[in-house]
Amino acid sequence: MFIRVPEAHTRSIVKAVSWRVVGSLDTFLISWLVTHKLVFAVSISFFETFTKIAIYYGHERFWAWVPWWRPRVDVQPASVPIAQS
Repeated sequence: MFIRVPEAHTRSIVKAVSWRVVGSLDTFLISWLVTHKLVFAVSISFFETFTKIAIYYGHERFWAWVPWWRPRVDVQPASVPIAQS
């Protein structure tokens, strides 16, 4: 059975940055195709990288906090027998 554990802040940041690399490449290519100007494409993708990292991080943290559509899992600590001397 799959037990969902809370996302760590560090993991959310790494996911946000890695996704932004992919997203920024996409934005760069689209901007370059539309404007035909390398300078515009670079500046557009540069600025959107930082704004979208922050937006994605906030989005991830919101969904880590919201309990909607998550199955309830009651986790009990395992009972470990204590060795007797």
